[in-house]
Amino acid sequence: MKTVLAQLKQYKKDTFLTMGFTTLEVIMEVLLPFITALIIDNGLEQSNMSAIIKYGILMLVMALVSLFSGAMAGKYAASASSGFACNLRESMYVRVQDYSFSNIDKFSTAGLVTRMTTDVTNVQNAFQMIIRIAVRAPLMLIFSMIMCFLINRSLSLVFLAALCFLAVILAVIMKKATGVFQEVFDRYDDLNASVQENVTAIRVVKAYVREDHENKKFRKAAEHLYRLFVKAESLLAVNNPVMMLVVYGCITAVSWFGAQYIVAGSMSTGDITSLFSYIMSVMMSLMMLSMIFVMVTMSAASIRRISEVLNEKPELHDPADPITEVADGSIDFDHVSFAYKHGSGEDTLEDIDLHIRSGETIGIIGGTGCGKSSLVNLISRLYDASAGTVKVGGRDVKEYDMEVLRNEVSVVLQKNVLFSGTILDNLRWGNENASEEECEAACRAACASEFIERLPDKYNTWIERGGTNVSGGQKQRLCIARALLKKPKVLILDDSTSAVDTATDAKNRAAFRQVIPGTTKIIIAQRVSSVEEADRILVLDDGKINGFDTHEHLLENNEIYRDIYESQTQGGGDFDHAA
Repeated sequence: MKTVLAQLKQYKKDTFLTMGFTTLEVIMEVLLPFITALIIDNGLEQSNMSAIIKYGILMLVMALVSLFSGAMAGKYAASASSGFACNLRESMYVRVQDYSFSNIDKFSTAGLVTRMTTDVTNVQNAFQMIIRIAVRAPLMLIFSMIMCFLINRSLSLVFLAALCFLAVILAVIMKKATGVFQEVFDRYDDLNASVQENVTAIRVVKAYVREDHENKKFRKAAEHLYRLFVKAESLLAVNNPVMMLVVYGCITAVSWFGAQYIVAGSMSTGDITSLFSYIMSVMMSLMMLSMIFVMVTMSAASIRRISEVLNEKPELHDPADPITEVADGSIDFDHVSFAYKHGSGEDTLEDIDLHIRSGETIGIIGGTGCGKSSLVNLISRLYDASAGTVKVGGRDVKEYDMEVLRNEVSVVLQKNVLFSGTILDNLRWGNENASEEECEAACRAACASEFIERLPDKYNTWIERGGTNVSGGQKQRLCIARALLKKPKVLILDDSTSAVDTATDAKNRAAFRQVIPGTTKIIIAQRVSSVEEADRILVLDDGKINGFDTHEHLLENNEIYRDIYESQTQGGGDFDHAA
């Protein structure tokens, strides 16, 4: 709770103003029945017109003050709750940007989306209700109780007993509803995950005619939520009949006993009238309090989920006095081991001892799951090594400012991502100040200009979110061009040419030698043709170095590399290799 409330920040003033105006509104409303009783007793029953006018004007002023206070309380409550929700979403989003890959791995995408939308909305509604109704209801309850006891202590004991009965019934209802609501919000992730998966992979769904299957899966998740909500709301629906039973019971009892007090002369008509008003105020206050507790119960699970995101500490940090310049593109792995889950005993990489000179072109090849991507992720410090040291430019990557390091180690990840915007907008992710001429040069080097020039709007062509309106090969070439614009000291291509033909792949490599000759280039590939011209080739097997040499020497001395080469070249070479 403390973590979440810390996001109030600049909206604390609005919160306190809401509470202040609500208090003033309640005081006015509590005094109105008292003034009504004075009008009846001192004005109407005694035919005193001056008293009626005097108290009538006073009532009008109090009603206007109450109206103004209520309007202002509503205005500031809306401002405080909306601003609070805005700060929560922004803080969560900023926190996620600071996460390392290992932090992100703890949360599903659907889970983060649910936390920033549904959970924050729940907290926003609960907060608005708390600062408005949770102030109003207790004050109204207390003040009305005081006024009732001032009017007639004996009659007040009647609805005090009813109040205790109602409180017990509501407590039982809320206790049962709490567990159901907690389960409801845990199921939102499943629903959002189903939607996200379907929309992201809609082309695959249609290609395999699996619409009915996906509809059934979504319907199952939605119906589960429906049943839980019906169960919870059915419990809460008991509130109203119980409340009405108690209210009408109190009115009947007060009418019966009050009539006797009036006949006996110990109560006036004005007193009994105002007493009825206070009884209704007490009952309605209790009803509002019950709804507040329900809302708080609903939002408690959301608060916990939001706090998990805000309290998650990034596992990677800049050092106290970071290095702000990378000397060159040399890379050293000094007996490095790595595991995604520290202490699990299952190393993805084991005792990697590897030394790469600045400007070299290094190919990395190996079977699926052998640790190729994990290895290069350590270079730009997307993860930290479990043991050993990774150096770039002769210094431990942990000594660098991470932003500086990642600007000098440009990575084209295995999963290529483009963002909504023009082609130029996407290219300038590599260098936001790049001129159009520089963007065009990078695209020529990445062989992306070939298809861009055929587009009607060329470099101003709009890219849909995720790059859904370009092919896989076009997306890869744009991502390579984006990385080249950074002019890095180290360029890592993590299987990022898999969707282009071998001829285009060869053009890319030739362009790299001309455009960035001094840059260290690391090429992860499944095809031998993509790495055979590299200065040296690293063969990984089950997280260990199996070989590290030139193409020719590996063919002679390394069985794994030879098997891969022969399996790919047997029968005439790659299928898309020019004949």
